[in-house]
Amino acid sequence: MKKIMLFMLFIFALAAHSQNKNFIDQPYLETSARVDTLVVPDEIILSILVAEKDTKGKISVEELENRMADKLKSMGIKLDEQLSLSDVSSNFKKYVFKQQDILKDKLYSLKVYDAQTVGKVMMEMEKIGISNVEIERTRYTKMENLQLVLKSRAITKAKKQAEYLTKPLGQKVGSAIHITDTYFMNTYENMADQVVVRGYAAAPKSEFKPLDVEFSKIKVESEVNVKFMIN
Repeated sequence: MKKIMLFMLFIFALAAHSQNKNFIDQPYLETSARVDTLVVPDEIILSILVAEKDTKGKISVEELENRMADKLKSMGIKLDEQLSLSDVSSNFKKYVFKQQDILKDKLYSLKVYDAQTVGKVMMEMEKIGISNVEIERTRYTKMENLQLVLKSRAITKAKKQAEYLTKPLGQKVGSAIHITDTYFMNTYENMADQVVVRGYAAAPKSEFKPLDVEFSKIKVESEVNVKFMIN
């Protein structure tokens, strides 16, 4: 029985060796290809601080919240889907020992989908007494699908390169026998400091246009390395 087992192991080892040798002995061409694209963030998270101290305690947090909600709804923002409460706090240490009312603040997160809305929210919040609006983070929501598209384009490019290399030799590209891929994404995604705010633009009748906000595009790359058989 032991002899049979040893014989079987020998056969498997020999077969594996033969397959490896056949792979190495096959004429093949190795090439790599990289493709890239630029995308604009389509999800922006704003942090909105509703604070009584901004109005020197003249307007309560509750009133500021109502103003914010009304203004956002008038802009077509769905509060139940896009607005959430992040934090509630009070500045006890500074005011309680002076026998003054506690000045409260609340921190909200607002999800929007383009730079134009970001500028408009900032401008409208300023009008109602809410000046602390910051861009917390950005991202491109279709990144996973984009990765697959770029990988496919890279493979196509690699095959085309292989065909151009073999044509002058009178040979043809056969099946791919080995493929590796590497995905690269620019680090700009999720980085709020890649946002450019140009400021308010003056308009007639002392009005203001929305802030001119621009987002740095996210560069996404995909690279593949392919070994093709040569016929």
